[in-house]
Amino acid sequence: MGKVYANATEALDGLLHDDMLIAAGGFGLSGIPELLLQAIKESGVKDLTFASNNAGVDDFGIGILLQTKQVRKMISSYVGENAEFMRQYLSGELELEFTPQGTLAERMRSAGCGIPGFYTKTGVGTVIAEGKEVKEFDGEDYILERGIFADLSIVKAWKADTTGNLVFRKTARNFNPPAAMCGKICVVEVEEIVEPGELDPDSIHLPGVYVHRIITGQHEKRIEQRTVRQREEA
Repeated sequence: MGKVYANATEALDGLLHDDMLIAAGGFGLSGIPELLLQAIKESGVKDLTFASNNAGVDDFGIGILLQTKQVRKMISSYVGENAEFMRQYLSGELELEFTPQGTLAERMRSAGCGIPGFYTKTGVGTVIAEGKEVKEFDGEDYILERGIFADLSIVKAWKADTTGNLVFRKTARNFNPPAAMCGKICVVEVEEIVEPGELDPDSIHLPGVYVHRIITGQHEKRIEQRTVRQREEA
């Protein structure tokens, strides 16, 4: 069977179950795999753990799964735009593993390269280091961070060919490539699918070896915070 599927529901068929770890691409509202997130919501799976830079907003991105209380834990860097996230966390309904952005990206990337852990100075001497191994290199302390090996990766790209080679557009090339790398299965939603050979090899951001299933569809492309200037009188 090829990698191209008709829609998000079909692409996720047989992959979803309760208590799974999902790595999701996106940063703010840029590059969010919104079609796949909607299909996950409609599937009814619960007690999910998401590794994602953020949790979207209240009614978009992973936020729609927080509304239905399908998420048990977030492994995230930034959660400031989601009031429901904050409410659930402060009330003890939602577990949070707070992770610096660079560390989170490297935890995903390293897992995709088969590396189970790495040492970093980020977080040394803070709550981030609590319970983690500390090792000294050249007189400096480093903490051990574990790679994130996800059950499933869901990402958003701009273009794909039918073999799964991906091109991301502008700021959507954020957490999507490392998120795609770290899942046992990677499902991608794109705006356009082309035939092999139509993508410039030098412009491919992620090779198809990481991609297992692809869908295409229309995307909302929300703007998280938009500020405009009043037009001056003529």
